[in-house]
Amino acid sequence: MNGTGIKKHPDSMVWGKKDLSARAKCFDMTSGRKIVVLNEEEAIENDIYPSYRVMVENAGKQTVAIANLSRDLVKRGEIGIYVEVSEELSLHDGTMVRLRQMDRPSAIEFIKKKLDGKEIGENEMKIIIADLMDNRLSEAELSAFITAMYIRGTTDNEVVYLSDAIVESGDVLDIQRHPIVDKHCIGGIAGNRTTMLVVPICAAAGLFMPKTSSRSITSAAGTADTMEVLAPVDLEIEEVKEVVLKSHGCIVWGGGMNLASADDRLIRIRHPLSLDPKGVMLASILAKKKSVCAEYVVIDIPVGRGAKISDPKEANSLANDFISIGKRLGMKIEVLITDGSDPIGCGVGPALECRDVFDVLEGKGPSDLRDKSCQMAGVLMELCKKVEKGKGYAVANEIISSRKALSKFREIIELQGGNGKVKRDEIEVGKYAHEVLAHATGRISHVDNRMISKIARAAGAPADKGAGLYMNFEQGDRVKKGEVLFKIYAQSEAKLDFAIKTLESWEAFELQKVILNTVE
Repeated sequence: MNGTGIKKHPDSMVWGKKDLSARAKCFDMTSGRKIVVLNEEEAIENDIYPSYRVMVENAGKQTVAIANLSRDLVKRGEIGIYVEVSEELSLHDGTMVRLRQMDRPSAIEFIKKKLDGKEIGENEMKIIIADLMDNRLSEAELSAFITAMYIRGTTDNEVVYLSDAIVESGDVLDIQRHPIVDKHCIGGIAGNRTTMLVVPICAAAGLFMPKTSSRSITSAAGTADTMEVLAPVDLEIEEVKEVVLKSHGCIVWGGGMNLASADDRLIRIRHPLSLDPKGVMLASILAKKKSVCAEYVVIDIPVGRGAKISDPKEANSLANDFISIGKRLGMKIEVLITDGSDPIGCGVGPALECRDVFDVLEGKGPSDLRDKSCQMAGVLMELCKKVEKGKGYAVANEIISSRKALSKFREIIELQGGNGKVKRDEIEVGKYAHEVLAHATGRISHVDNRMISKIARAAGAPADKGAGLYMNFEQGDRVKKGEVLFKIYAQSEAKLDFAIKTLESWEAFELQKVILNTVE
């Protein structure tokens, strides 16, 4: 009989006072989190229910996992182990492990507190993030946390506390040099590969810019996806330090290092829910900047039809939040509210965006990409007083014209393990292509960022580096019937066909038809 008065099956797990032992049944698959599977009937007999936490121990190693229950996957006396736990504890089929039921995490009470509309304190926020990192919170509990922040909103204090807690969840990249600058765009704009220009401009000007970037979630390419065409981006923290100390800059994938680790876990919860609470978004961005010891930061908030933010008032409010909270976190921030109604650059997709970057660095177009990059680099130079106020744009533009930025970019590529001598036309794009023609003569009234990204993704971007599309026109341009609006590239016929079929329901370019010099 166990403590509940129920007679135990002869093959049941053996309980101590609060411990039990069971035989491991290892599953050759990952679960995405630390999860173990217990026999449902047996677990309930011992007061273990779905999402309870258990400590799993083997040979002096231990980890906390979430309990799932099943009638079929495991028998009495067995515990199902996924790869995340089996690798950490060096388990194999038949290994006897010890389990201990854990107390309910205190973070749950603080999450409930936020659901009730009360402010979470500094230590309470640290406990929530610590429990997140220790796998003590289930996905349902983490979803409740994000939902509470979305419904109840966040105070400035909570954003600061969350930012600091996220930074403390990982390592800090401290190169012990000054000034350290950084930039961020809140996203939503196709192309817009400004980072790959701002970094070499600032590095050539003598500023330090250890830029950690993200991979795509919903876009046709993230900066890390695009830079990866030219050089490895998955560097260890000591390798990043070496690159930055030698060249003043780098462009690497933030997920390759243990920086602001909790943020990646929060993103995995936010994305499926399609929830992006403003306070969590602010903390996410600013924690990443603080984790590289940034002192001066420029934030780009694109505004317009098709951008993430369409209301200028909302953009101004967000800008004020960035500036005030950044100051509390020890960063001087300037925000640029830019036109987000049109893609930036011509290429959309990793390889095609790389070609745009080289075109700008070699003194060619696209002019909008060059202009925006010079604006951002100029602001950073002015913020840290490298140049006088009002002269940053001109200095940044001259660094491009003199080819100093190109030379610096090639140096960074080489130091990150790529071919620094690569030429623009050596960057391969998909060999299968399809031209999309203007169906009428007229003026382009709108280019839809979301549709452009969807078409590029349908063609295979960003996984297929050479996939995407290249635009020949932008908003405001006049086109004649039959001219090529854009060209789709894919690395297989099947993906090209899929991208072409998407055009039947997605109109990326909107035209105002012109007949006899009048607009219909």
